[in-house]
Amino acid sequence: MDIAHNSAHPARLQQPRTTVDVMEMEDLRIGRALVVIVDDRVSHGDSPDAAGPLVTELLVEAGYAVDGVVSVSADEVEIRNALNTAVIGGVDLVISVGGTGVMPRDVTPDATADVLDHEIRGITEALRASGLASGNVEAGLSRGLVGVSGSTLVANLASSRAAIRDGMATLLPLAAHVIQEFSRVEE
Repeated sequence: MDIAHNSAHPARLQQPRTTVDVMEMEDLRIGRALVVIVDDRVSHGDSPDAAGPLVTELLVEAGYAVDGVVSVSADEVEIRNALNTAVIGGVDLVISVGGTGVMPRDVTPDATADVLDHEIRGITEALRASGLASGNVEAGLSRGLVGVSGSTLVANLASSRAAIRDGMATLLPLAAHVIQEFSRVEE
């Protein structure tokens, strides 16, 4: 992609010039994604968000257009509302980070279960297995879910950097396959 440089705007991306350019850009994109960070401190502005930028970077590298990062408290209603908003907004993939453990405030899987039409247990177990195989104990304790709501894939990841990196490495190829399957149905 060409980058235009001018003194008033240090690095601004050029817009596609033709319909063909737009079509080529769309062909490179796997789908639209939204990241939901479940963290009381981040949502209240008491702590910076370290997870959102990491997940966004990994999604973009994998070919997703990221609509944004939303931070919510560890509250079932807030989590459910964020997930439902993403589904209604038509994103292909929603990744929530945080709130998947065994503590009382870890309610992300409970909120997610209310949103899903059905779980995809194979992906959920692949996330746990790959995390454990890489020595990430948090992955084995995760109650995170992966499933489908409408034509949106929803996935819960634990919040440690190791869990995010390992989880994304396992999830993204599987997510691309699910999204491709949905696109065949919609054609």
